[in-house]
Amino acid sequence: MGAPGAARAFVRTALTEQSTTETYTPIAVDERSVDDAVLLVSELVTNAVLHAGTRVEVICRIQPGGADDEGGAAGPGETPGPDDVPKRPGVVVEVVDLHPASTVYGGPETQRRGRGRGLQLIGALAESWGVTYHRTRKAVWFRLDAERAGPAYDTVPTSALGRELRFAETLAPIPPREQRDPTTEWVDRGGPSFLAEASELLTGQLDENMVAALAGQLLVPRLADWCAVWLVTESGRLQLARVWHGDERRIDALRVALERHPPPTGLGSAGGTPWPWPGVADSHGTGGSAVCFPLIAHGRSHGALLLGRAGVPRLSEGVVRLSEDVARRVAQAVATARQYTRQATISRALQRRQLPMSLAHIPGVDTAIVYEPHGEGQTVGGDFYDLFPMGSRRWCFLLGDVQGSDPEAMSVTGLARHLVRLLAREGHGVESVLSRLNQALVEEETEAAEIGGEQARPRFLSLLYGELEPDPEGGGARCTLASAGHPLPLRLTTDGAVAPAATPQMLLGIDEHPGFHADTVNLAPGETLLCVTDGVTERRNGTRQLDDDDGLSEILRGCVGLGAKAVAERVRRATHDFAAEPVDDDLAVLVLEAVPPVSRRGCRDGAGPGRDRDRDRDGTV
Repeated sequence: MGAPGAARAFVRTALTEQSTTETYTPIAVDERSVDDAVLLVSELVTNAVLHAGTRVEVICRIQPGGADDEGGAAGPGETPGPDDVPKRPGVVVEVVDLHPASTVYGGPETQRRGRGRGLQLIGALAESWGVTYHRTRKAVWFRLDAERAGPAYDTVPTSALGRELRFAETLAPIPPREQRDPTTEWVDRGGPSFLAEASELLTGQLDENMVAALAGQLLVPRLADWCAVWLVTESGRLQLARVWHGDERRIDALRVALERHPPPTGLGSAGGTPWPWPGVADSHGTGGSAVCFPLIAHGRSHGALLLGRAGVPRLSEGVVRLSEDVARRVAQAVATARQYTRQATISRALQRRQLPMSLAHIPGVDTAIVYEPHGEGQTVGGDFYDLFPMGSRRWCFLLGDVQGSDPEAMSVTGLARHLVRLLAREGHGVESVLSRLNQALVEEETEAAEIGGEQARPRFLSLLYGELEPDPEGGGARCTLASAGHPLPLRLTTDGAVAPAATPQMLLGIDEHPGFHADTVNLAPGETLLCVTDGVTERRNGTRQLDDDDGLSEILRGCVGLGAKAVAERVRRATHDFAAEPVDDDLAVLVLEAVPPVSRRGCRDGAGPGRDRDRDRDGTV
């Protein structure tokens, strides 16, 4: 038991045993006075332990009273002390600490100074109180009035006059004991560890509904029999997010009752507000106590927390204080979750702009794309792709890779993709598009270096860019392309031969005048062009990479007769299966297949290009 708990037990035992000194006159201390004395001594001892930090002594005695106007009591204008004898009997309690220089705070400034409510409670409940300073100690005392017992009761002294007399508990009728909150003692013992547990569970939760659910499970049944959490919606209204009850059969009925009477939006900035007891909350109809706490963090209201305990007329101050601490942590967790949700929504919206919403359909060419960003929770990484029309007979495609996978890399991704589209629609050919994109990246890098100095990281870009012109009569397609620092595209012929379809050139963003040139390839019907990023070619298994000894060419050679989608899936699967560890880079695969004229006629009859071959050879549609 801690110091406050020991002090409460001592005062209650001393007063209920009815000990008096130097008198035969019986004094009955009513139960309310006992409870008030226990409450006040708990506050004073708590403050002494927290702020004085020394050993604390508690003195409890009963004053019989009976002083006349000529002596014993303090005169007009004098400050009474704990030993002054007033006319009425009473209880005097002193809390002594060994810190004589410490200041005793009270009044309205108490809360602003971060102190407790002890002296405010004393001022409200005590008949008189004060502070006595000694050279080596300080005593804070209070006095509560007590009623004299009626004359019909007898006393039985246990020793001679002048010694302590003990009276039986039957000297005065004691009213029925008020039912007390059984969690009070638990709060004193386990409150700090409970708060630590609550903080650990709530920290890191990024879903506000999960925070509300955890709040219910934390509070019920340790602090409450039931609780409810309201959250503020975007429109500013309160929405009941979670209802929790120790008896799950009562949750639905309690939810209905609480939805009819939500808390007001201006609930307040601190403290608990008493709340009407909903009749459906307890099965015996005995009622209970309910308190509502605002969920406020960073100066904004995020909702309200309502909790109730059956069978008690009011929650103890310790329970209320601990619940208020939990409410603050819940509010902070909700605010953090909402901030994360807003940032994630913005991030997803920005990421969606980095990739095309859909891929263009090219008559006579079957296309497929595989895209897997590496970053956790990201829909876009450093790799990017595009496929868009240029008039009615020409289509442009690109596959690129920006150094890194952070937000800065994604910003370069968006710049490159949109700039390529703009340049292509203005009529620039393959060489001109790469040259102008390279110039833009060099200028961007120069500006970043001027602003960030040595901390600015260079952003290089590898890009495979090309144009397709399908032959609507004879089938096949003419492909003009260039590879700027990118893994070379591979061409698969119908007889299983695999060869690079372009020559290697310099990365974009390094040199102001690299001098790019384009290569031309004619894809015959049934031939495939495979384009990948280095997430495929540089996939590692120990010291080996997937493309060592033309490993990618071997994979593609086994795809003769497959359609574009089946080829893309086989390359993706081979990349993942190359090592037991997960892929540690962005992965992108673009496949273009010139469809034979027979398959195109089948497409007009309702069958997809290459679909029958995909089903026969690979089982993938």
